[in-house]
Amino acid sequence: MGRRLLISLIVSLGLYNGVWAATPGEVAEGTALRDLMLYGFAGDNRKLSELRGKPLIINVWASWCGPCRSEMDSLSRLAKRYNGKQFNIIGISTDDDGEAALKFIMQTNIMFANYLDYKVTWENMLGANTIPLTILVDAKGKVLKKVRGARQWDSQESLTLIGKTLGVKL
Repeated sequence: MGRRLLISLIVSLGLYNGVWAATPGEVAEGTALRDLMLYGFAGDNRKLSELRGKPLIINVWASWCGPCRSEMDSLSRLAKRYNGKQFNIIGISTDDDGEAALKFIMQTNIMFANYLDYKVTWENMLGANTIPLTILVDAKGKVLKKVRGARQWDSQESLTLIGKTLGVKL
């Protein structure tokens, strides 16, 4: 937790220079994600391939991460407006303590499906050595863009980025 918190702080303060070492097994932009299992907090487990057919936004977060917490409301508003329509949105918690992640989900009333990465496989595959990390994925599972750091995901700037990257009209 300490290392990820420090890195997230560096990103949120604007001290990141744009170069990070890859995580083990990281899938680069332009490459398809592997079809891994997603472990839901309510026992709603599924394979990633079940979400294919629509573009996908994946947000990697942790309950202890301040920047992650600050962008969650905007992600929920984005989900309320577009989730299941133009694209799907999911969250992947990197919390070591699944109960803390579930408590955060319940307190904030997050409006999209969330999964726990208790084996660190998603964190490594997505390249989440900093969080928050948001991945824009096409309908076939190819990573189009990785966005590091917190954003207001329902802002006009973010909507333009999502629309252009995913090829959807918003």
